[in-house]
Amino acid sequence: MTDLSDQLRPITADEWPSFVESMLATFGEVPRGPFLDTPPPTAELDRSLGLRDGTRFAVTAGIFSRELSVPGGVVPTAGITWVTVAPTHRRRGLLTAVMRRQLDEVHAAGREPVAALWAAESSIYGRFGYAPAAQRAGWTGSAPRLRLRPDVDCGTGSIRLVDVEEFRPAAMALHEQVRRSVPGNLARTDAWWERLLRDDPEHRDGSTARQLVLHTEVDGTVTGYASYRITGREDERSDPESTLTVEDVRGTTPVASAALWRFLFAHDLVRTVEAPYLSVDDPVRHLLADPRAWRARPTDSLWVRLVDVGAALSARRYPARLDMVFEVRDRFCDWNDGRWHVWGHPSGAFCDRTDRDPDIVLDIEALSAVYLGGESLAALHAAGRVTEISPGAVTQAATAFRWPVTPWCPDSF
Repeated sequence: MTDLSDQLRPITADEWPSFVESMLATFGEVPRGPFLDTPPPTAELDRSLGLRDGTRFAVTAGIFSRELSVPGGVVPTAGITWVTVAPTHRRRGLLTAVMRRQLDEVHAAGREPVAALWAAESSIYGRFGYAPAAQRAGWTGSAPRLRLRPDVDCGTGSIRLVDVEEFRPAAMALHEQVRRSVPGNLARTDAWWERLLRDDPEHRDGSTARQLVLHTEVDGTVTGYASYRITGREDERSDPESTLTVEDVRGTTPVASAALWRFLFAHDLVRTVEAPYLSVDDPVRHLLADPRAWRARPTDSLWVRLVDVGAALSARRYPARLDMVFEVRDRFCDWNDGRWHVWGHPSGAFCDRTDRDPDIVLDIEALSAVYLGGESLAALHAAGRVTEISPGAVTQAATAFRWPVTPWCPDSF
């Protein structure tokens, strides 16, 4: 069988219509929206990969240049996207070739020590060193039961429905203020805000236009925002059975957050409230008079892969002092393979090669899983995926790698 991997190459703007049509067909999606003929503003075609098969593309892939919040810092990150292999070209090593090409190029450029993706299929990416490092909660609840505790302070601010022209600059400034403190959050450039706030009618799937809300203090300061949609329904007796879906909600103070949630929970004619992309540890669950009214069905969101172990571990902070040697096994990216001395504490960190004996042995997938501070190194050890050499090393390292704020990525790509 012919090796086709050397035919992978970046696409041109003229090839975008065929590229996107082929990609959507493999994902089983119906082509629709404004960017079927020209690439969207977020596209970086010089970081795309395609393999032509006549007028179609048998392979598609791409990378977005993102900035990821990590414990105590931020790090440039390669956002892996558009990855498909047509059914006619499976079992030929093409996905492996794409992963190899992307990681080799990211490593050679030396700008992005981390790669990340959202996995359409969760069984695929572990062998390439990716691991789920953040979850989304899939919250849902019966609206009549979603009431705040009587002692919750919702302040004296006001909540207003606004148009996108007023919402965008206020939300941009607020998001930039809060996203650095939450591992897994991504920076949103103008192009990403444009993508986030697009509201094409063909993408509403029977819901209302996106509703945009600002929370403003009496002095005029914006301290929170939210966006949501309502899908109108009636039951067999014509009683309202609508669903309110929360897309995004952020506050800079507990009071602002509480006021926004009170507003979202109190819509007339709504029977169900959903928040599919909310953090599993969002404080709203502690505001409710009936904690069982708000139920989660968590699943993975952001998958992370350390491309440069030394730079990635140096970029984050550690809430407990760490001075330890990790032997990392990385079969796919051999430049990471070997022993790394990690020295870290709450205000700084450094990681470099060493020939010292290891305290812990683990593979790159396990190390990537704990990178954002949400997964437990001790749990991975209990599963047999981490080997403790020095007594007590797992407990010490697990404590140092955890972070007080649960990782959360609300931005799929």
